[in-house]
Amino acid sequence: MVNPLFDVLFKPHLGSAAPFLFLPDGGRLSYGEFLTRAGRFAAAIREMGLKPDDRLAVQIDKSPDALAVYAACVMTGVIFLPLNTAYAPAEVSYFLSDSGASLFLCDPSGRDALEAVAEAAGARIETLGIKGDGSFCTFADPLAPQLSATARSADDLAAFLYTSGTTGRSKGAMLSQANLLSNARTLTAHWGFTKSDVLLHALPIFHTHGLFVATNVTLIAGSAMMFMGKFDVDQMVAQMTRCTTMMGVPTFYTRLLDHPVFDADLTAHMRLFISGSAPMRKDTHDQFEARTGHRVLERYGMTETNMNTSNPLDGLRKTGTVGLPLPEVEVKITDLETGEIVDAGEIGVIEVRGPNVFKGYWNMPEKTAQELRPDGFFITGDLAQQDADGYITIVGRGKDLIISGGFNIYPKELEMILDDQPGVLESAVVSVPHADMGEAALAVLVRDGDGPDMDAIRFMMRNDVARFKHPRDYIIVDALPRNTMGKVQKNAMRDSYRDWFVDGSGTAKPKPLVLK
Repeated sequence: MVNPLFDVLFKPHLGSAAPFLFLPDGGRLSYGEFLTRAGRFAAAIREMGLKPDDRLAVQIDKSPDALAVYAACVMTGVIFLPLNTAYAPAEVSYFLSDSGASLFLCDPSGRDALEAVAEAAGARIETLGIKGDGSFCTFADPLAPQLSATARSADDLAAFLYTSGTTGRSKGAMLSQANLLSNARTLTAHWGFTKSDVLLHALPIFHTHGLFVATNVTLIAGSAMMFMGKFDVDQMVAQMTRCTTMMGVPTFYTRLLDHPVFDADLTAHMRLFISGSAPMRKDTHDQFEARTGHRVLERYGMTETNMNTSNPLDGLRKTGTVGLPLPEVEVKITDLETGEIVDAGEIGVIEVRGPNVFKGYWNMPEKTAQELRPDGFFITGDLAQQDADGYITIVGRGKDLIISGGFNIYPKELEMILDDQPGVLESAVVSVPHADMGEAALAVLVRDGDGPDMDAIRFMMRNDVARFKHPRDYIIVDALPRNTMGKVQKNAMRDSYRDWFVDGSGTAKPKPLVLK
């Protein structure tokens, strides 16, 4: 029975005693043990009545069991929907309802707050903790592992990943088995992963970077992961001597550079450092190479495509660029208005085509048609330029996307929330540089009447909005700058406030906006 993703990622490891996950507490899990656990979860999913193409949503902390749920979904043909653990119940409600999830797994501590949300969305709710606890484990533990996979084709969907849009309504990117498999195969070869590698894994697994890039590459190569629950710089330093490779976001690297024992001796045995999800500053590149002798490899990807470009493993890695198009991935830089390819060195929008490109947005045919051309090219909205050697440099992001510490923040989503608050006439959320997080969100509020109650706004944010999305600071003004067409001039705002967090501490550095 054919199931391409299972046949390549998991089937070769059935019964294997080779290590798959090393844990910071000294524990380890072999491939065979991991798949036995996943097989019990697959049995539970089937016993609960889920069928191929049903959706299983999870908002659970990172653990071997959390990863086993992904494997179980591949085995059963159920579509896997991981949700950021920081999402508030009000946000989770949308994802469950929009996806039509049949089963929702949450942390045991969150059940009381989420039970009504799941019930309203028509989803069964169960719990899964990081120590093998929760009602889902209680249900699965007595079951015999089901290690055979449900038949699937390469075009069948494997996962939904939600990404916010400029309208404020999140979009469910539909990823097929072929999308995930093609990208994982390409990256394994391109980055030279083998059975000898141990990947230092401190990324979240609700995001394509930590889940589909790091995990799938490890599975195809038959290598192992040092599987850390979260990024902790002291633990990273302590475990690095046991590893050969690392994937991270730029914030990981800035914090490692701040650690007193992080040096060339500690990293002497490391083979490769990879960074993505946000641009890395040139001074971080330079400091890292000077300190360790390693040149960080940057790459570029998206929720809708996984990875599109990468600097080479062997050959010139150009600082400030995201490298060259990956094998089988076509990349072109086009004029935003005409769609025509621009000359080398000119700025345009990135379009990509290849087996990695998603199938479209769930229940959004019009949005899919806007962003996926009939010839298969996906209009990313990211602005870039390509040099004469083919290397691509990201120069900006469409839709005013903010990437803070590797997490995407969509200003329109926050603006819609802030505009609804008493005392706020309108708002604009802009990105400003931040030494540690790369970028930070700054909210500029136009007062209405006596103005907003900032304590009430911060309280609302803490309760209703994921913490990583919170503006680092708020500014109250009399009006926003606009052009002659009435459009808010966010570029002018970014320039005026670019020094707001100059020391990276989050302390406001006032530089008033000059309204013209």
